[in-house]
Amino acid sequence: MDHIIKADNILFEYYNYDENGEKKEAITALNHISVSVKKGEFLVVLGHNGSGKSTFAKHLNAILMPKEGTLFVSGIDAANPQNVWNIREKVGMVFQNPDNQIVATIVEEDVAFGPENIGIPAEEIRTRVDDALNTVDMSEYKLRSPNQLSGGQKQRIAIAGVIAMKPECIVFDESTAMLDPIGRKQVMETMHKLNKEHGITIIHITHYMQEAILADRIIVMEKGEVVLEGSPKEVFKEVEILKNIGLDVPDTTYLIYLLNKEGFNFTPDVLTIKEVVDEIWQSK
Repeated sequence: MDHIIKADNILFEYYNYDENGEKKEAITALNHISVSVKKGEFLVVLGHNGSGKSTFAKHLNAILMPKEGTLFVSGIDAANPQNVWNIREKVGMVFQNPDNQIVATIVEEDVAFGPENIGIPAEEIRTRVDDALNTVDMSEYKLRSPNQLSGGQKQRIAIAGVIAMKPECIVFDESTAMLDPIGRKQVMETMHKLNKEHGITIIHITHYMQEAILADRIIVMEKGEVVLEGSPKEVFKEVEILKNIGLDVPDTTYLIYLLNKEGFNFTPDVLTIKEVVDEIWQSK
């Protein structure tokens, strides 16, 4: 399978400054990381604040560029400043606060904003807007003001605006962090729909463990490095590693971990309640 993202040995640093505006010290945000993402994959990147996961995300949309290493997005050199707009046509981004991405006073005008800016013909824009709103189940709100919508609905409008640009990949950078449980559920359902029904590559940056369970693959970052990588079952069974870097694991996995510490011998990589019940039932 082809890769849409190929990052090799990426180094990114930023600087602290003193009161005189002079560079004080370099902080390594990405420490020579290598990550590949397959077309059509649903990848979750986990890590607590400061782990480097959002810095990595911003490289994929050419918001940031690596100091060292190579990064290719859909075969395009993302380290070349001349390729910025080509990269952004391939990879869309949905950020934490939807209010920062919504620019118009009417929902359908907001979704049309991106295609209009790249010169898409009016008839094509109309089709793209209708299709995008239908995809996120927000067609009935197209003439509303975004100010009348809930946080989850606003985030789905922001997603529709990205979909209308027809990207191959969408990066969700902590896009559920400011939402209530209902809003998070709505946005997660939209992500999975885009991935499974429309074939869009999804990269979801988050610190919510439950959101990672249905991923194809998980990468765990800490101090600018990849410390774990694999399927949800492979990653979440490493309870002690995750706990040591300040991350939780799904409640089901942690329950089995605690039972095994008490002398049981359950399979450590269970994720669902059904799997837990089956393990306990089979042990009788």
